[in-house]
Amino acid sequence: MSSTLTKNEHANDTRVANQVDMKLEVVVIPVSDLDRAKRFYGGLGWRLDADIISGDGSRVVQLTPPGSPCSIHLRQRSHDAPGGVSAGTWLIVSDIEAARSELLGHGVQVSGVFHFASGQGGPVPGRDPNGQSYASFVSFSDPDGNNSLLQEINARITGRGFSPDIASMGDVLREAEKYHGPFEATAPKHHWSDWYAAYIVARERGKTIDEATKEGSLHVERVLSSRGDGRP
Repeated sequence: MSSTLTKNEHANDTRVANQVDMKLEVVVIPVSDLDRAKRFYGGLGWRLDADIISGDGSRVVQLTPPGSPCSIHLRQRSHDAPGGVSAGTWLIVSDIEAARSELLGHGVQVSGVFHFASGQGGPVPGRDPNGQSYASFVSFSDPDGNNSLLQEINARITGRGFSPDIASMGDVLREAEKYHGPFEATAPKHHWSDWYAAYIVARERGKTIDEATKEGSLHVERVLSSRGDGRP
């Protein structure tokens, strides 16, 4: 192995260590019939998250495969779109300005930060004035015109899971501790990790607190039953 290659590898290791997390959240799929596509993916057992009118006035249907941290957006195919160009992917970041600066540092042509405002019919320059999660964006394209949208999220909509970073993992652990307490007070002796594991996985998959609490309780019952002697 050449010394040049080794040097480059070390440089890349340093760069990766300092990178902003960009989590793949959504793959956009262009379809000719939104309702037909919605029925198809719903028929596969995929969770319907939303069927809404987006900030640019177009209809968006979002579904998530079972157990997947990544969803799909169904969008009406545009007859004017260039052939072979991807409808896009959505990447989630915690700091939209830092993510944009990093892309610029890599020589990428990236848009300014923008948001959508009611009645504007299109993107408005600047961050969301209220600083809301899900509301501030930047976009960029690769050399073939495939586009990516970066969206800032710091607080998840209820039922949409969480981003598995240190801060959000700490939040969900504290949440699990809060709801495990009432269960532990009346449940047979068990290991807390069994309940926590099922609860956290359920929350990451977009389950509500009530649903995740039930998952935790059911998992503990299954574990104790499988051991036969009731020992934790």
